[in-house]
Amino acid sequence: MYRSMMSLGVCLATVGCASVMNDTTQGMKIETKASNGAVIAGADCVLTNDYGSTSVKSGETSQVRRSGKDLDIVCKSPDSPDAAARAISRGNAGLAGNIIFGGGIGAIIDHNKGTAYTYPTWVQLEFGKTLVFDRSVETEGQPVPPTLPAVAAK
Repeated sequence: MYRSMMSLGVCLATVGCASVMNDTTQGMKIETKASNGAVIAGADCVLTNDYGSTSVKSGETSQVRRSGKDLDIVCKSPDSPDAAARAISRGNAGLAGNIIFGGGIGAIIDHNKGTAYTYPTWVQLEFGKTLVFDRSVETEGQPVPPTLPAVAAK
């Protein structure tokens, strides 16, 4: 009986694990580069997912709303063609903890709140290109390299 009560207590304590571990927003550094690789700061960027849009100047870090849906990014500069990208949303450790320890209820709550997901934390868009960034190849302290052309990712 004691063992059953302890198991139930552990399960209840970990429900909503991602909600406890993660905020509904995360920081994301947005940079833009010219085709020659030179970093261009100050471009106007709009980041959009199913929770809405946020604006940021390239070279800055913005708080973006976490979601299970991918994040679309478009940056504009007067002298360059647009830079566009898709940041892939991936389940984070909080989601795995919910599935292993908390069961379906916590996972559903965190999925609906978006706290179970994370985007890449640093991306570099290139003017004139549409890129895809996937945090599964992220290395701490480094920009995430683009993984695919956006057309192939759909």
